[in-house]
Amino acid sequence: MVLRKIRIFFQFLQQENLLKIVLILLMLVIVSAAGIAFFERNMHYSDALWWSIVTLTTVGYGDISPVTTGGRVMAGIIMFLGIGLLGMFTASIASIFVDQKMKKDRGMSSYDFQNHIIICEWNSRAREVLKELRSDTRCAAQPVILIAEVDIKPVDDENLFFIRGETTEENLEKANIKHAKTVIIIGDERLNQNPRDAKAVLTTLAVESINPQAYTIVELADESNIRHCERANADEIIVGAEFSSKLISRAALNHGISKVISELLTSKVGNDLLKIPVPAPLQGTPFLHVFTEMKRIHHSIVLGLQKSSNGQVFSNPSADQLVEAGDHLIVIATSRKEQSSSRTKI
Repeated sequence: MVLRKIRIFFQFLQQENLLKIVLILLMLVIVSAAGIAFFERNMHYSDALWWSIVTLTTVGYGDISPVTTGGRVMAGIIMFLGIGLLGMFTASIASIFVDQKMKKDRGMSSYDFQNHIIICEWNSRAREVLKELRSDTRCAAQPVILIAEVDIKPVDDENLFFIRGETTEENLEKANIKHAKTVIIIGDERLNQNPRDAKAVLTTLAVESINPQAYTIVELADESNIRHCERANADEIIVGAEFSSKLISRAALNHGISKVISELLTSKVGNDLLKIPVPAPLQGTPFLHVFTEMKRIHHSIVLGLQKSSNGQVFSNPSADQLVEAGDHLIVIATSRKEQSSSRTKI
């Protein structure tokens, strides 16, 4: 392990053109220590080595100083060389950090996160997605990687990492797609509906081919393209225009319904839509019993049930539907913290 770290360190020095400077500094310290020990007869080599380091770095403690002419000449040479070499070294280190910062902001870096979120494409909707993710405590500090064709990192978020370019397999590899937890594919607003959806489907195929375990959420513009996205094995498909039109029509027929939906879809205020594991005491009981106990104990309303066997989601299940271990409940609740803290009280 130690040898591997040393090898990596030397590879870093070589890649950044620092190895020559470091070797010259080391040789200067060793040679100057030998020289000062030669001129200063009463000085031990270990003391000469310490003096050489202190002088080279221009610290100058003054605990050891040459008294002979040869020693003082040697000290002067080391002082002048030390200023130049250390200046070159510190400038090179500073330029490395600046270059890395510029690469990150301009989307030229690669990442090795695990269980992270990847967002493909950037627009006003992607901005809102990121804002909502950050407003939820579960994702406030989670690494999110953005792959988009924009010039620089679009928002100041220390946990947002940027890769510039189209969502190609190469850029997905840079985002460490093999270990990603969730991939959100946003429609490209620069394209018309059909090309936009075609691009989203191709991106889904690329993601699923590399990491089938990643949970893919895809935004489409046209409902007729849902079947193509399903064939690409997308986990969730959201048709933006269809969702908006249906919500508007529901609000027209049932005044105020859009306010309830808006509250549920944001983590900032009011109640939230959550998916939680079935509490152990409720496993193996009918849905009606689960529904009443969740309301009585957790102050939440169960809207749906997701089966662990095939992932199928049932909204408003029948009263006698059996809720089993491994299933998940989709609930309206005030907070996830309350659901987890009250789980043992049933």
